[in-house]
Amino acid sequence: MLRHRTLYSGPLLDLFAEADAAIRQLPPAFPLSATVAVNPFLGQAGEDRATAAARLERAAGVRTTIARETVVSRIASGAITPQDLADAEDVAGLPAGTLALASTEPARIPQATPTVADLAARATGVDWPALIGERIGAWASAHFDEGQAFWPALSAAPFAAWRHFATHDLSPEIAGISGFAQRVSALPGDPRAALGIAADSLSLEAPEAPAYFHRLLMTLGGWPQIARGRQWLVERDGEGTDDTALSLLAIRLTWDAALLEAFADKIADDWTQARAAHAAPILPEREHRIDAALQDATDRAAERALAHTLAPAEEDQSASSARPAGERPAIQAAFCIDVRSEVIRRALETVDPGIETVGLAGFFGIAAHHAPTGSDRHEARAPILLSPAQSSAEPTLASVDAEKRLRARTMRAWGRFRQAAVSAFAFVEAAGPIYAAKLLMGSAAKTKRPATPPRPTLELPLSARIATAAGALRAMSLTDHVAPLVLIAGHGAHVTNAPHASALQCGACGGHAGDVNARLLAGLLNDPMVREALVDEGLPIPADTRFIAGLHDTVSDTLTLYDVEGTNPHALARLRTAIARAGSLARAERAVRLPRADDPSRLPARGGDWAELRPEWGLAGCAAFIAGPRSLSRGRDLAGRAFLHSYDWRQDQGFGLLEVILTAPVVVASWIALQYHGSVVAPAAFGGGDKLLHNVTGGIGVVEGNSGILRAGLPWQSVHDGEAPAHDPVRLAVVVAAPVEAISGVLNRHPDLAALFDNGWLSLHAMDDRGRLAHRYEGGTWYPNETVDHPAIAA
Repeated sequence: MLRHRTLYSGPLLDLFAEADAAIRQLPPAFPLSATVAVNPFLGQAGEDRATAAARLERAAGVRTTIARETVVSRIASGAITPQDLADAEDVAGLPAGTLALASTEPARIPQATPTVADLAARATGVDWPALIGERIGAWASAHFDEGQAFWPALSAAPFAAWRHFATHDLSPEIAGISGFAQRVSALPGDPRAALGIAADSLSLEAPEAPAYFHRLLMTLGGWPQIARGRQWLVERDGEGTDDTALSLLAIRLTWDAALLEAFADKIADDWTQARAAHAAPILPEREHRIDAALQDATDRAAERALAHTLAPAEEDQSASSARPAGERPAIQAAFCIDVRSEVIRRALETVDPGIETVGLAGFFGIAAHHAPTGSDRHEARAPILLSPAQSSAEPTLASVDAEKRLRARTMRAWGRFRQAAVSAFAFVEAAGPIYAAKLLMGSAAKTKRPATPPRPTLELPLSARIATAAGALRAMSLTDHVAPLVLIAGHGAHVTNAPHASALQCGACGGHAGDVNARLLAGLLNDPMVREALVDEGLPIPADTRFIAGLHDTVSDTLTLYDVEGTNPHALARLRTAIARAGSLARAERAVRLPRADDPSRLPARGGDWAELRPEWGLAGCAAFIAGPRSLSRGRDLAGRAFLHSYDWRQDQGFGLLEVILTAPVVVASWIALQYHGSVVAPAAFGGGDKLLHNVTGGIGVVEGNSGILRAGLPWQSVHDGEAPAHDPVRLAVVVAAPVEAISGVLNRHPDLAALFDNGWLSLHAMDDRGRLAHRYEGGTWYPNETVDHPAIAA
């Protein structure tokens, strides 16, 4: 026990440091109400992909790279060329010809290093890992509850709350751990002290602790990730740290200590061997290096295809936009950089060449805490990387506000009643026939679309409003030739009966729709006082220019317009006509990919269908991030796979905007792409499970069936159509139309960003003025594209 160590002595402090390091190996996760994409490999971003593969095999028993059979089929089809394989071998330091041979070998089945619970399960025949997950999950679902539970959990610090729960839980003793409740009751209330006691019982020392702690945390699925999310937010906002994840680790370690004591006669020798395995350095073996190189070859093939798509035709010497230089477009439409916007933007430009589209992060530079009408909650309408510093609200009459609040509280109370333990069965008996009709109506897509909320207002002084408006205009490169009509279009997804609905909304708006931010920006840019001040900023807006807001529904590809009062009726009619025609084109394109979507006109109904598992594909397929003038990508069919950010480096004095793009939108896009990657290649660790088995727990996440393990990440139906993956797990290719010296300057100032490229998680390419991928960044050096005559340049 702890008597062999002095509390908070050197060895114990080392264990605390290792525990913290293990916690930081986890990705953060956030509640369903406002979930956002997270890079599941965030904790491994500082190491190369082969080392990360070795680490995660030991910690979770998963592969992190594309399946070998997929690589073999692509080699056979010619999609992956011998040059792709040779380049990947060269970077990985493998002998020539290794990958062609190894790709045909069966891949090793990954095996996690065993825990005490694994060893006890083998020795006793009791599935201890499942029991531990179920019991910790039962406590955690109540402790982390966000309003779903009828009886609130004990309000206490996590470890103290679990001690209270565990001392009244007889399940461990019934399963075979005698005296478990008594053991827990004797623990101190401090999770650090409890962790020290458990580590001492297990004879854990610093060498094996990091890997073992990581392994234990991975056995609990999404619960430690939710705890890591709390810690991540607190640290982001400069408010210290949070010990919830440490408490979960102490809880899980306490279980293993109890199991070792109970079954020492059966597993002591095996545990000694397991400790040695956990203490071994994490180094990639040949299998990991080969799999990482095969992934690299697959990525290079996709990047080569992207370069071919973007390359201008021989007769196209300028890749110019649809309008002559110096002439104002008829209409400009600014969309979120979301890959789903690429389809509707291309469709708009096709049906009306007089429309010029623009792309920027969909919060439109307004990071706000928003108070919806009738709600007691404030929504963070901003990227998760930012802490909102502004406030917005929807004004309404007091009587209307009171009515909405009463209706919301009544619905919450009714929902709590029918889910409560004391009334659930009686509710089913009494209301079952009524709800059968409701379910039938829901499955037939009879739900209504929400009414348009009141126009939101931004609570900012004039100077801040001016700065926000100027920043947005520069981010969109709308510094001159502004059109008479400018649409600011956020996006959202109208769906029902979908626990993961927020994952389909705008990630830049914190898992909410982008209508609020769009309306706020349009209001700012129409404000006469702001526009007058923008002249002094060198950003004059023509007097006849009118900004309106819109919301692109990514399920139906319809576009709702807001606040159109005072808009030129001819320009507005032209925009509405283009929107209607573009929506038809976009639906026809998307229907080809969606299961059971033979009739594109039926796509809007999928959002209201309670039985629809795939109302849309979300961001599945994302593979590129392109920052440059729209003229360099206009007319290219990027198939809804590219984030498109408008950027003109010639207007970016000092390259401050380039730095913002690379350190914020690119990072967010990488989180999205890598979340989809992880959910495809390692669904057991980083996927959200099967929608058909989902049960919402605590209002915070989902479990499958009666399992206690929270599932973070994307559901299987969001990345797979039942026969094949809907997302191709290739790395995100970041393409920037800017001088390589400027890009390198940003990388030199941000080593964490550079690590994403240096370690192979992302690739980086510089685009020239014709739209060609002229240079590729590799290991600190810019190399010329083999088809473009440019010299290599050191970063």
